[in-house]
Amino acid sequence: MPVDDVLTVAREQVLERGIGLSREQVLAVLQLGDDRLDQLLGLAHEVRLKWCGPEVEVEGIISLKTGGCPEDCHFCSQSGLFASPVRAARLDIPSLVEAAKQTAKTGATEFCIVAAVRGPDERLMAEVAAGVEAIRNEVDIQVACSLGMLTQDQVDRLAAMGVHRYNHNLETARSYFPNVVTTHTWEERWDTLRMVRAAGMEVCCGGILGMGETLEQRAEFAADLAALEPDEVPLNFLNPRPGTPFGDLDVLPAADALRAVAAFRLALPRTILRFAGGREITLGDLGAQQGILGGINAVIVGNYLTTLGRPAEQDLDLLGELQMPIKALNETF
Repeated sequence: MPVDDVLTVAREQVLERGIGLSREQVLAVLQLGDDRLDQLLGLAHEVRLKWCGPEVEVEGIISLKTGGCPEDCHFCSQSGLFASPVRAARLDIPSLVEAAKQTAKTGATEFCIVAAVRGPDERLMAEVAAGVEAIRNEVDIQVACSLGMLTQDQVDRLAAMGVHRYNHNLETARSYFPNVVTTHTWEERWDTLRMVRAAGMEVCCGGILGMGETLEQRAEFAADLAALEPDEVPLNFLNPRPGTPFGDLDVLPAADALRAVAAFRLALPRTILRFAGGREITLGDLGAQQGILGGINAVIVGNYLTTLGRPAEQDLDLLGELQMPIKALNETF
């Protein structure tokens, strides 16, 4: 599609009818020049307001098990295969509950328990069960999990615990995945997501932009996600970590990151689109505001798993300035 026509088509197709852009249309959006960026972000914001409303979902995350992962995800300093400074550690249940309480005090409606593993063993499943029960007994917050690839039995057990959303990122386009991970396949991740959906839990699935993928592969990734129909898509931007295979890659230019935010919103008009890791170094304060006014309707506040985020107060103040109420979006849709 000619790039000059794509915004006109997107306005009629996505804004008026709620039909997401195709892979080819997303590519045309990603190829728009910087002179069209403000127009593109404005359209994406209109789409977000029409099909998702003004509410913003705020989430905090905590690592139950950090480091020592046997997988070789090339972006991740938690892999035990790389010479990164992250060392293995575990969090006890009282600390987990306290982290959930502090997250709830920010106004967040979502708390995600994360573990750096290929998939959970019996010890980890028992820890998660104890943690979820303790949090549900003491904190008014929704609990999500991100524990790697699952078996059907583990999916069923998490659903029975009351975990309402499961995060497992596809990370990148199917065609580019072997350049990012070699110790497991894209299809294995897809199988976990399929089981999570079938068990009645919400599906959270996104990835990382700026890992060396082409614009064509970025468009392919948006189409992959649209086919999955996740409830939430966290958009991360590569924060190159020392000691990892991607440690020397350049940070994604801010304009490219914002174009991608708008493109993913136009591909996924009804999906929770969450600002996640790397936005601080990729976009900075002004870019964060542009993204929230360019299709984003959810944010992770505070720190990430092994990197620092913006102080929660900065994001909450920004949402207040933009007059965007904080709400659990899954209660709205």
